[in-house]
Amino acid sequence: MKKNQLATTIYSSTEIQLHYKRPLFIKMKHINSAEKAQEVIKEFADSQRIDLKEFFWVLMLSNANRLLGISEIASGSSRGVVINIKEILQLALMTSSSAIILAHNHPSGNLTISECDKRLTEKLQQVAEILEITLLDHIIISSESFTSFSKEGLL
Repeated sequence: MKKNQLATTIYSSTEIQLHYKRPLFIKMKHINSAEKAQEVIKEFADSQRIDLKEFFWVLMLSNANRLLGISEIASGSSRGVVINIKEILQLALMTSSSAIILAHNHPSGNLTISECDKRLTEKLQQVAEILEITLLDHIIISSESFTSFSKEGLL
């Protein structure tokens, strides 16, 4: 009997709280193109490290494509970055995002979309769709330029 009381006490003390405050609407950037998204990423990214190793970011957007937030999800090496899809979707849910834009850099400057990039994007798109979150784009940047999955007809 004592065992059950202890288990009940432990489980009943667990509580999760989320705290998020949306930015003021008039201060929220409007993302209406891949070019605008790329500008926001470049403002946020560390320009002195963009050619050294890969980084992965997510932009969280409102239903009106206003920027709710941007987060660096992971940093890797000069050859790649490992990301956690769950973390991206947690951020989107915590900010009540209606849409997201993925972004990462290629330190080499080669903006060719790899098969690995395609598979990751497809997987994330499928899971996001279940949660009623729209994946608007996946942007690959370098210090010189960028490419967009949407502009290439891949999203």
